[in-house]
Amino acid sequence: MILGEIFERNAALFSDQTAIYFKDNTVTHSELLTRAYRLGNALLSFGLRRQDRVAILAQNCVETLELIVAAGLSGITCVGLNYRLSAREQVHILQDSLPSVWIFEAQYAERVQEICASLTTLPVLICIGAPSGALSHDHKNYELLLDQAQATRPALIAREQDTIFLVYTSGTTGQPKGVMHSHRTQLEQTKSCSNIFAANPQDCALLVMPFYHLGAISIYLSYAWAGASVAVHRAFDASNVLTALTQHPITAAHLAPIMIQTLLDAPKEQLNQPNSLHTVIYSSAPMPVPLLKRAIQQFGQIFMQVYGMTESMLGTCLYKHQHTLEGTPRAIKRLASAGQPYFGCQIVLRKEDGSPCSTNEVGEITILSDATMQGYWNNSIATHQTLRDGWCYTGDMGYFDENNFLFLVDRKKDMIISGGENIYSREVEEALLTHTAVFETAVVGVPDEKWGESVMAFVVCRGARPTPLELVEHCRSQIASYKKPKYLAFIDALPRVASTNKIDKKTLRTQALCCFATSEISASQQD
Repeated sequence: MILGEIFERNAALFSDQTAIYFKDNTVTHSELLTRAYRLGNALLSFGLRRQDRVAILAQNCVETLELIVAAGLSGITCVGLNYRLSAREQVHILQDSLPSVWIFEAQYAERVQEICASLTTLPVLICIGAPSGALSHDHKNYELLLDQAQATRPALIAREQDTIFLVYTSGTTGQPKGVMHSHRTQLEQTKSCSNIFAANPQDCALLVMPFYHLGAISIYLSYAWAGASVAVHRAFDASNVLTALTQHPITAAHLAPIMIQTLLDAPKEQLNQPNSLHTVIYSSAPMPVPLLKRAIQQFGQIFMQVYGMTESMLGTCLYKHQHTLEGTPRAIKRLASAGQPYFGCQIVLRKEDGSPCSTNEVGEITILSDATMQGYWNNSIATHQTLRDGWCYTGDMGYFDENNFLFLVDRKKDMIISGGENIYSREVEEALLTHTAVFETAVVGVPDEKWGESVMAFVVCRGARPTPLELVEHCRSQIASYKKPKYLAFIDALPRVASTNKIDKKTLRTQALCCFATSEISASQQD
């Protein structure tokens, strides 16, 4: 089976039902398939062959979904360009992936022209909308191309092993790497997630995460598998989301924890409007327990956490019924977990020597499933480092409790070793977040002549700032004294990785060193 067959089935079974809500427009399942047929034929008219790449630079829009469907039918490969990246970063991705065609929104025409001057091989340029100024390079108009193309199934038929998505990582540890996913791996992910979400044809999923990220694509495909509709927003805006919940039949939403926090801080008269929401899937980062409790109190027990990564996709799920605020201490503790492994997904936590960890012993999370990536594009060394005997080594550290609930504690590279003791940043962050004045926080390790490393916390406050000593003493009451921050820095907002919305700890480490250089830190009292 190939991904495109999902959409052919939807057009056959749910022809006139809405597939996409976008702005004030709707697209039916049959209209989506027809436009995808036309796009596929238009792309093949430029001489594209199986596995040729098509890049797209756009905010969330219907055209991106049309490209996904066209690629799902014709065997071409989609390359999503992060529109938040600099021109230099985008050039790296284009020179690495070498797309034959580059589709872009008119608002990015100036950037496209700038980048084309740096490319040795120019792709065919296709513009969505009319650019404000003329491009020095010839470009095609997206709508005109579709109007001229045949509305029949493209002659080139995809195969299960074809790479459909080339998704570039955030590059927090170096240059972004292109993660390759085939039709087969994506279908495994799609079927599993659709089942876990209990998606059905009457659902409508809100999509606000960017489509250059595999998380948004995964949620889209999971609901498309069930014949459901999606409400696509250009980007996340709390007011727009709350308005959409009252105007569209939205039953599910995919949100990052920071987005949920922003919704909870919206005006009460807007937040408390009735809606049909029964499922909120959160991912991208663990949700702090205090925030999760606020969210459940506001929206009810409708939350599901999914854990995975671009390379492995499948991971764990914490179901709605497991988000409990009452019960035994063990049940309540599991609010802080990432849930249990998906069906068909094996997870083993490994020590440094590769041997399995015992219950409650921290180790690196390794995953084996049919949804694992094919490898990194043009990077066999990195592929061999990450994929070993079929297992994906995630770089995440965690432990299993006695019932196989997975608790994430840190990225392997983010673990702090102070005086020979392992300190996991999430544990310190959770302790800080239980203070009522702390809105957000992130913890990194900084050099220490005596201990090797010490803990430094960056803190975003709500309202009046507490003193550094007050926060340190608060941590002392929550966790072992040696884990408490030695340094605190108050900042207005935490930096985030554009592609995932996760906190950018690479930037924070740089800022920490700058703080030392300029003495812009608050030293806490130590034992």
